[in-house]
Amino acid sequence: MSSNKIRWSGWLPLVPALALLAGVLLVPLGKTFVRSVSNPDLTLANYEHLFTDGVTMTVLGRTALTAATVTVAALLLGYPYAYLMTRVGPRARGILLVVVLIPFWTSVMARNFAWIIILQDGGPVQSAFELIGVHDVVLYGTNAGVTIAMTQVMLPFMVLPLFSTLGSIDRKLLLAARGLGSSPTAAFWKVFWPLSRGGVMAGVMLVFTLSLGFYVTPALLGSPQQSLVAQLLAQRTTLLLDFAAAGALGMVVLVITLVLVAWANKVGGTVSALGVVATGQPKERV
Repeated sequence: MSSNKIRWSGWLPLVPALALLAGVLLVPLGKTFVRSVSNPDLTLANYEHLFTDGVTMTVLGRTALTAATVTVAALLLGYPYAYLMTRVGPRARGILLVVVLIPFWTSVMARNFAWIIILQDGGPVQSAFELIGVHDVVLYGTNAGVTIAMTQVMLPFMVLPLFSTLGSIDRKLLLAARGLGSSPTAAFWKVFWPLSRGGVMAGVMLVFTLSLGFYVTPALLGSPQQSLVAQLLAQRTTLLLDFAAAGALGMVVLVITLVLVAWANKVGGTVSALGVVATGQPKERV
């Protein structure tokens, strides 16, 4: 058998998966792109309108800011949590992993309705603020409430890549840094943090790109006056029936996402960091 035949035979098992990918992803994307540049003649008017109508750019900016806020909050919460997972024993690590995976096992609607009860006027959060003397705190129907709920949903996508990366760092490097006279803080920033940046980048890009397309949580917890890009897409397709403009907006968001993912892979973070083995043993603890 020639080398070419051997090479092509290795691709045969991938044919069904590639055909399914083309049918459910590439073909619809192609049709969406064609529709976005036809009115019915070939035109870029839909894309020009996105950057000139004011509303679209405002919504895109609000969506990017919300996604960035969720990403920062998830990183601040997820990094110490993932670090703790690498320091405890197998039993405690399993419990911590179960806790962080709970959002995956909960219905999307049930989770969001729970947040409605928690954040609504007279709910537990508002009552807690009133107990400490802070009144008129409104979270339900605001972007702040949406950000809080989205952070809780996105936390596993930050913790899992971080746990995978932090668990693979050799703790003896920290001991060596301490032995050479570094303080614990200096050893962390000069040794541990640079080695963890791949996991940080993977988690950041996962959370940010997924947050760009959130729909259910902003729709239920937010308000039409503070809508995000997914709500704008839904409005243009279901209410205005403007499929061409919606397709153009969707293609712009897709391009932004692909550019961000390509940049993350280039600088060292990769979404493959999600391939975490929950029972894997971290390096020696110090």
